[in-house]
Amino acid sequence: MSRSARWTVAVLIVFVALGYALWRELGTDPAGPAASVDSPAPAERDRRAADTPEALAGPRARADLPPCPDTGTGTGAGAGPAQLRGITLECAGDGTSVDVAAAVAGRPVVLNLWAYWCGPCADELPALVEYQRRMGPRVLVLTVHQDENEAAGLLRLAELGVRLPTLQDGRRLVAAALKVPNVMPATVVLRADGSVAEILPRPFTDADEIAAAVNPLIGVPVG
Repeated sequence: MSRSARWTVAVLIVFVALGYALWRELGTDPAGPAASVDSPAPAERDRRAADTPEALAGPRARADLPPCPDTGTGTGAGAGPAQLRGITLECAGDGTSVDVAAAVAGRPVVLNLWAYWCGPCADELPALVEYQRRMGPRVLVLTVHQDENEAAGLLRLAELGVRLPTLQDGRRLVAAALKVPNVMPATVVLRADGSVAEILPRPFTDADEIAAAVNPLIGVPVG
């Protein structure tokens, strides 16, 4: 191979590497729709020191989230998925403490793991709102914000007009307990008996797509 040909090959390799790095940074697939993005390491605490109750009062008012479930339809504290027992998180909407296992006990639950900086998550969240509206009390959609910047998470939900119960989980305890891949968004489908039906580390585009993927797993009609 001539010297000029070798230089041409080297330049092409550099451009390919730069293009791939940019794609990973943006979290999008140039050949298709937005893909899940790799998630950085979890924080050492659930929220920033700056996110005091006083500082969060404004973002909480803007987000106007519904309350988080206290206990499900199971037997109360200690019930629910064994993997989640002992995990207590803050409800982003009002700052109350939530026993996660008890909150999801006794009913089908769609746990959606996301972060305020995740573009595919923002695209997916409104679809989850529509899915919850269609399912009503048959299924609980519970989102889990996986970044310690709680204020930014609340403001993102307010911007999107997404009103779903949300847990603040900067340390990603739920993801670790359920062995969720380190990508966002990711959805964990829980059966009413507390077992994990499936982990779906991918974004959804609309409520129909969510129903087609989730409902057969939990025995709820799609329509």
